[in-house]
Amino acid sequence: MSCVRADVDQFLQAQDKDIPLYPAKFVSLNLPPHNNPYEIVKVNALTNGNSPFEVIQSIPGVPGHMGDQSIAVVGTQRTDEYYVLNGYYNKQTKSGGAAEELLDQSCSAADTALQFVPVAPCRVVDTRGADGPFGGPAITGQTERHFSIPRGACSIPPTAAAYSLNVTLVPKNGPVAYTTVWPSGAIQPLVSTMNSGDGRTKADAAIVPAGFEGGVSVYLTNTANVLIDINGYFTFPGNSTLEFYPLTPCRVVDTRGSGVLGGPYLTGGVERDFPILQSSCIPQGVSPNAYSLNFTAVPHPGGHPLGYLSVWPEGEQQPQVSTLNNYTGTIVANAAIVPAGSGGGVAVYPNQNTDLLIDINGYFGPAGQTGLSLHPEPPCRVLDTRNVGQGRPFSGELTVNVTSSPCPQPRTAQAYVFNATVVPSGSLGYLTLWPDHQTEPVVSTLNAIDGWTTSNMAIVPTTNGSIDAYADGLTQLILDISSYFAP
Repeated sequence: MSCVRADVDQFLQAQDKDIPLYPAKFVSLNLPPHNNPYEIVKVNALTNGNSPFEVIQSIPGVPGHMGDQSIAVVGTQRTDEYYVLNGYYNKQTKSGGAAEELLDQSCSAADTALQFVPVAPCRVVDTRGADGPFGGPAITGQTERHFSIPRGACSIPPTAAAYSLNVTLVPKNGPVAYTTVWPSGAIQPLVSTMNSGDGRTKADAAIVPAGFEGGVSVYLTNTANVLIDINGYFTFPGNSTLEFYPLTPCRVVDTRGSGVLGGPYLTGGVERDFPILQSSCIPQGVSPNAYSLNFTAVPHPGGHPLGYLSVWPEGEQQPQVSTLNNYTGTIVANAAIVPAGSGGGVAVYPNQNTDLLIDINGYFGPAGQTGLSLHPEPPCRVLDTRNVGQGRPFSGELTVNVTSSPCPQPRTAQAYVFNATVVPSGSLGYLTLWPDHQTEPVVSTLNAIDGWTTSNMAIVPTTNGSIDAYADGLTQLILDISSYFAP
């Protein structure tokens, strides 16, 4: 549990010597602030699981959140131990201990306005490496694994409340039905981050709230390696934090064209810098600190594979990260928040020849009158066209009313953070998402020309609580929301 009340934390530390280590029996203690009874035991994280959810599941009789039962997991002063608190709250008599009463409400969901801090792109997890907290082994299918991001090698502070990540899936022995990434300590949500139905390497950007001990959890249906790169984090507003300024989606770069933001195609093994500020998509007079971009790799020549494409701030050393992969030689898109480099530019490096499209949907800059903050929330499925009406796929334009969806959002929201997934009936050239009541822009959100299930993160501005989607072929559309931007 994060944001535990200070008096609760102090009480537990004072009683630490009297709290036994599991499998010893729980002891009964009355906890502040209301002196309600809890059964308490310490558990070893290495023995009983690396995340609070795993800890709870590992102890017989403490399955978590059954009926009026109230379970909490609280960190100790040791990094390898937790307190498990088993309370009981009677809703009729309004007596007993509930986990909610242990929270410090000043840092709970009532205060979630977060602002961005860009960092040099950095690899925090690679399970292909030697065994360790951020290395191997590969994640076994049907299991989850917890990664405490602030304890990794990328110097992310424990004050980070959400992360801007790029998650790369490298299947071991064939398909991975789906991958889910969510805050550690929370119950696994009924959403997916990406799919690899044919066992290909795939990447998907994600903004993920920090969970227990600043961690994120990853679940795989089938065994695979996972890489996690980070390019920034969100935290409570301060002197150096940045607000988000949404823009109508707009194409900044197309190397199939001409000009400084056009051709020629990218040559494999050669860095190219793009002066983003020279694009007409960027409002005059602004100096963004970071961009919200969508990158689309178009094989050159057609069908030519691309091992990886890396993106980073112009003028800085190329990091050991990747933004997207295209081993199958199809058209592949992936979103990324990219810090602005020298002259506001971004650098790209492909390991093989490719054309590249770059679209923008907003930027991050110093706080101002129209700036927006991130508001994280539990992942929720806004739309699944397979469950609408007779479940038929659609093509053409579709309007999605987010405010009246199963995941209603406040009318103050001016941009949504989605994970968009298409399940095509055949070849799908592209899907585009944009603000409702605006002309469809010449951009794309994702592509599935080969007909496979495909996902991508999309930050979509809105002016009326709705967004529009256009598919140029028959497809099902799934939209999962994880946060929104609002004043």
